[in-house]
Amino acid sequence: MKITSIEVYGIHLPLYEPFVISYASYDTMPSIIVKITTDTGHVGYGEGVADEHVTGESWESTFAVLQHTLAPKLIGENPANFEKIHEVMDKAIYGVPTAKAAIDIACYDLVGKALGVPVYQLLGGRYHDEFPITHVLSIAAPEEMAGEAENRVSEGYRSLKMKVGTDMWKDVERIQAVRERVGEEIAIRVDVNQGWKNSSTTLQALGRLEQCGLDWLEQPVLADDIDAMVEIKSKTSVPTMIDEGLRGPREMREIIAKRAADKVNIKLMKCGGIYPAMKLAHMAEMAGIECQIGSMVESSVGSAAGFHVAFSKRIMTSVELTGPLKFSEDIGDLKYDVPFIRLTDQPGLGVNVDEKMLEKLTVMTERIEK
Repeated sequence: MKITSIEVYGIHLPLYEPFVISYASYDTMPSIIVKITTDTGHVGYGEGVADEHVTGESWESTFAVLQHTLAPKLIGENPANFEKIHEVMDKAIYGVPTAKAAIDIACYDLVGKALGVPVYQLLGGRYHDEFPITHVLSIAAPEEMAGEAENRVSEGYRSLKMKVGTDMWKDVERIQAVRERVGEEIAIRVDVNQGWKNSSTTLQALGRLEQCGLDWLEQPVLADDIDAMVEIKSKTSVPTMIDEGLRGPREMREIIAKRAADKVNIKLMKCGGIYPAMKLAHMAEMAGIECQIGSMVESSVGSAAGFHVAFSKRIMTSVELTGPLKFSEDIGDLKYDVPFIRLTDQPGLGVNVDEKMLEKLTVMTERIEK
């Protein structure tokens, strides 16, 4: 089985409402879809959602790297040789994990379909039967966030992730307002997206939040400041999670050596796809650090890929892959049973891609072949 063509689609996924985090606001989510076809007629789909603030990649640069650098090198390769595929990509260009993730995911989808098995069977089999889904609250006024939280709890959600990070004191008000509105039984996770910048500001905030019963505090400081995470962890009883500060094995080694967090957020877009995500999960498992599979707000394709990783590993204790629930139009049909996600036993990613919808949402496209 050899790759004969790679098609790259730059698309815009429409959101029901703007998605607001500490450093950006999105009305639509730009994404890159990859379609790989082999000489045996098998087809696989992958996705890359870039974020300049996390990996240094943009939507445009990801498309260009796939078009001019990665895809031409992979024509003729066997998509089932996952480690070799990554070796070829790493030799072609340093970094660019989002672009590599799109290829990686498409290869897993294709091979799963060719063998007639779900991707999680390629990763060691299914461990989890289901995961609860966490609703993500975009940054807004305290009362507005509290109102949305109350509404989501009435729909059945038992956990909430709050996006904060624009103003520390206002963030404290937001978190307190949500806790007061939903009561003590609902899990609240707080994601600062680096917005509190340093350990001093973070510890001031935590001094006001110790009684809020937070599940964990995610990435309050700048991504590369692992030492700040060490200090915060040593001075608070609130569990901590590293997200932007973890991209690949180098960061994971430092996090493990310094015991810098209670939990890490592994994202396929940050590390380069399914294959490297499993390596990070194994490293964390050996160190006894719990993992979450997180999201860059991908469509059904990228979200399904993350779920297959999460469902295959015991050390995965939470997921945040709710992109498809935020889109008014999606290219795939990943099914949620809110407030849970349960994967099917369909081969590959288990997602049927709507080619007409893909065409509708496509802004630019390129086909690479021999």
